[in-house]
Amino acid sequence: MAKHQFQTEVGQLLQLMTHSLYSNKEIFIRELVSNASDAIDKLNYLQLTDEKFKTDGWKGEIGISFDEKDQSLTIWDNGVGMNDEDLISSIGTIAKSGTKSFVEAMTGDAKKDSNLIGQFGVGFYSVFMVASHVDVISKKAGEEQAYKWSSDGSGEFNLDPVTKESSGTVIYIKLKDDEVSEFATKERITTIVKKYSDHIAYPIMLNYKEEVTEELSEEDTKAGKEAKVTLEAKNEKINEATALWMQPKSKLKKEEYAAFYKSISHDSQDPMVTVHTRVEGVNEYTTLFYIPETAPMDMYRADYQAGVKLYVKRVFITDSEKELLPTYLRFVKGIIDSEDLPLNVSREILQENRVIANIKQSSVKKILSEIKKLAKDEEKYAKFITQYNRALKEGVYQDSTNKEAILELVRYKSTNSDKMTSLAAYKDRANTEQKAVFYIVGDNEKVLNNSPLLEAYKKNNIEVLILDDKEIDEIITPAIGAYKEWMFKDISSCESPAIEQSEEEKKEVEEKFEDITKKIKDILGEAVTDVRVTNRLSESPSCVVKDVNDQMAQMAQMMKAMGQEMPETAPILEINPDHEIVTKLNTSSDDSLVDDIAWLLLDQAKLSEGLDITDAVSFAQRLNRITAKAL
Repeated sequence: MAKHQFQTEVGQLLQLMTHSLYSNKEIFIRELVSNASDAIDKLNYLQLTDEKFKTDGWKGEIGISFDEKDQSLTIWDNGVGMNDEDLISSIGTIAKSGTKSFVEAMTGDAKKDSNLIGQFGVGFYSVFMVASHVDVISKKAGEEQAYKWSSDGSGEFNLDPVTKESSGTVIYIKLKDDEVSEFATKERITTIVKKYSDHIAYPIMLNYKEEVTEELSEEDTKAGKEAKVTLEAKNEKINEATALWMQPKSKLKKEEYAAFYKSISHDSQDPMVTVHTRVEGVNEYTTLFYIPETAPMDMYRADYQAGVKLYVKRVFITDSEKELLPTYLRFVKGIIDSEDLPLNVSREILQENRVIANIKQSSVKKILSEIKKLAKDEEKYAKFITQYNRALKEGVYQDSTNKEAILELVRYKSTNSDKMTSLAAYKDRANTEQKAVFYIVGDNEKVLNNSPLLEAYKKNNIEVLILDDKEIDEIITPAIGAYKEWMFKDISSCESPAIEQSEEEKKEVEEKFEDITKKIKDILGEAVTDVRVTNRLSESPSCVVKDVNDQMAQMAQMMKAMGQEMPETAPILEINPDHEIVTKLNTSSDDSLVDDIAWLLLDQAKLSEGLDITDAVSFAQRLNRITAKAL
């Protein structure tokens, strides 16, 4: 008997499952039946495309049986099966990024963590909510050796070679004592399968024994003969077993759409949006897409799991092709079923195939159109934006074809609105002279709202968009260019002042403060690119801005946003000629005081923007000296 240790994350997950407080334990049947369906899908494809796997008379089937006396439930399939390596990678370790995301989201509080199960289906592991012990016996198609995986859900599992005639998987579940009456009955199993798995495309057969009472003749009855009661084996199909997406929309109910969504997504919530489309013409295909109520946990992982399954004439082809929809729509779940693709379509062909390209293009337009409809309901759309606004921003950058449509869907925080605003609403609120979309980028909404850079804009009632997702906004927003001829302008750049000045006024102020700006520049040296007076401040003495003409600074900013280490580029320090500190500094002859205040003007300006200062100790010492002089 070969013992193996579970990967740490799996151990954590099983610990949760074994002691789960989750009320909806029945989902384990949905998860195991869904896995069985996937396994049959894969063998069905091999049967049709590879001579090595063809078997006369083979038809995919899922079976369920129960034994109340044995306190057990068994679920089996005749699909592709698993070998020893598959069993270890699929059950003994975290094979899917979503499961890892689930584990990372765990808090250690059993009650809170059990609620996470409802946000993310955890596949096979959910069986340990009801099982005291599980055996998985599997034989991979095309191989001779079968294997048995066994565990009680603690820290280890056993894996041993066994004998099994045909390919497929059998899962034997020893139920916990208090779960037998709940899950070892015909009525309960039938109800659960109807609820979650009715439209699994393969027959789900319930094997059970039913008491049959012998019929007695009138004479036997009169003679007092007792009728014999025997157990008779029954094998009953308990699901619809048709591809739901091929049925007319007019015949399908909302509940049926939701149940099918849950079976393919492993989600416990109903979908937010359902989009079912049948297309005939040059290309013939059917699509059924869903937008989840809650964003998938692995959405921002590089190894996220694709959400769309590809079928050709109802034959499953792949569920791992990430190019079926653009990456910014990776949260969409569903089905694409084409009538025109060959069954043996390869990944390389998929990436270059015109049929797939046409389906993808049309599907994107349809999904965006449905999101636009959703936007008419302010309350629902607010929920959508909470989950998917960042993904839409990616779309603005990635999808030039649909850029304008996506821009209408993105929402922004703003200085003039308590709610997230659209660009259309921003433009409608603007005064007649405004011809640009102004924005400020950072990673803290509170800091941005209190930025000195906003002072003149607020004073002149010019609305500014607050972009507090710096990691993405810093790259994507400048790339937008314009919205309906209004250019996007970063107010932290030195070329976007809030108030226009005449050249005479500007020259006069610059000449008046020429000496002090030069002196501050000499003091700060390489810590700044330049020092200049500004008209953008009304309350603060100074601020720091970026030089939009500095291409190296732009490149450094972009590289940093992409996660690459880059040295900080020196900012431009702007000083407010109307502020008391600056006007007094301009006439001061105390060199040590000027030196201290020059650094304080830079450091406090950086702190106001949420930026790090280079020398916190020197900052404190200067502040102490200035405070002492003031007292």
